[in-house]
Amino acid sequence: MAALAVTVPLLLLVSPAQALDPAPPTSASNDQIDKLIATLHQTYDGMQDLRQRRAAFERLMVSTPDPTRVQIRHVDVNGVEADLIWPARLHHPIGRRAILYLHGGGFYSGSLRTHRNIAGSFAKAASADVLLIDYRLAPEHGFPAQVDDALAAYRWLLASGYRAENIVIAGESVGGTLAIEVTLRQLRLKGPLPAAVVAMSPVTDFAVTGASMTANAGSDPFMGKGELELIRKAYIGDKSPVDPDKSPLYANMTGFPPLLLQVGSRETLLDDTLRLEDKARRAGVDVTVEVWPGMIHQWQVFPFWVDDAKKSNGRVAEFAISHFADKPAP
Repeated sequence: MAALAVTVPLLLLVSPAQALDPAPPTSASNDQIDKLIATLHQTYDGMQDLRQRRAAFERLMVSTPDPTRVQIRHVDVNGVEADLIWPARLHHPIGRRAILYLHGGGFYSGSLRTHRNIAGSFAKAASADVLLIDYRLAPEHGFPAQVDDALAAYRWLLASGYRAENIVIAGESVGGTLAIEVTLRQLRLKGPLPAAVVAMSPVTDFAVTGASMTANAGSDPFMGKGELELIRKAYIGDKSPVDPDKSPLYANMTGFPPLLLQVGSRETLLDDTLRLEDKARRAGVDVTVEVWPGMIHQWQVFPFWVDDAKKSNGRVAEFAISHFADKPAP
């Protein structure tokens, strides 16, 4: 499958006072993205069944490297299977800092294996424990199973001795959606909030009203309107897509902790991020948004193939460290 040819804009559509400016992509980076696009076409083209797509994603990610220089302990977190991952140079059963990582995959795919590499990279870069959870998947389990499992994992961290001010919740794609929704749930319940939240290319609007859904339709093979509609049907069925419990764009963000948003300039979900950033900023949230030139949906989970994935993951780790109450030793 030939790679898509796209002209990459170098303008970062962000709020200048809050933006971090990634460098323009190099020719090598563009080549890496073209190769990734070709791989994704080979993996998914012609597949509509969610279980088939789940298996295809698993096969793709099983062929990728496992993390190195980390220790992994399988744990049961309030009934949810999970891996607790920490840097090999640190020797402890439970540490001070934790990142709750919620994987993407359209709510229908993704596992401990598919996201172990990115979780391990965050553990090393942030000198933190990373809790990667295997939440229930659609279509076997719809809303609110995924949010319930993520919230159970967050509460397990609190019960295990991690202080809320030393926990960051992060996720990519619908994992970013979950990271926001779990925090909103805690906010409504007046429970302890995490130190910060990271949402990488989140789905914030299941009503699919963002202009970039059409404008970037030809430039992002990993998430389009058809894919999002499949996800919506499996996740919430006939329930309202503008319910704030499901689409963060429609939620009240007042009181939300510091938030980092990342998105690629080629993503159909670009406006999902930019509109949420605007809403959060208007609600007084300390929000930072990064628009990464030339990047497609979920580029962050391929640091072994894409240089900008390594860089963007490093920015996430820096953000987490800056908000932990107990900073790692230099």
